[in-house]
Amino acid sequence: MAESHTDPQSADLQKLAEAVGRGMYERDHCAQAHGIELLEIAPGYARMSMTVRKDMVNGHDIGHGGMTFTLADTAFAYACNAANEVTVAAGCSITFPAPAKLGDLLTAECREVHKRGRSGVYDVTVTSQDGTIVGLFRGQSARLAGSVIPVPGASHA
Repeated sequence: MAESHTDPQSADLQKLAEAVGRGMYERDHCAQAHGIELLEIAPGYARMSMTVRKDMVNGHDIGHGGMTFTLADTAFAYACNAANEVTVAAGCSITFPAPAKLGDLLTAECREVHKRGRSGVYDVTVTSQDGTIVGLFRGQSARLAGSVIPVPGASHA
């Protein structure tokens, strides 16, 4: 039988990312109100989903771009905060290659592309349940002071 060689540091970073995800979601009233669910989180990575509801469809009877953006921006937020360093958006852009439709289950997958110092770059792909790409988002992050969740063993003075 092969031995498992899990890197203890990687396992600790994964546990931290999961704790940050839970902590952020508890306070993330926007994500909760829009039915956005955190499916997976890891250092520099997040995958989230949202179903396009009637109140998310615009006057053209397609998913409002702002809702697709909200899902992508939320995945971006979770990915860049997964290391428990308070991080915010410094800028972002989105392209809509295809429309989302009422009832679509959208999934946003965010990956860290580059991180150096206080800055990072993240790409998010938003797809519908059949794999159609409905959003391509790029975000630039800026790290601020502080932790997202309390650090175990740290002084809370």
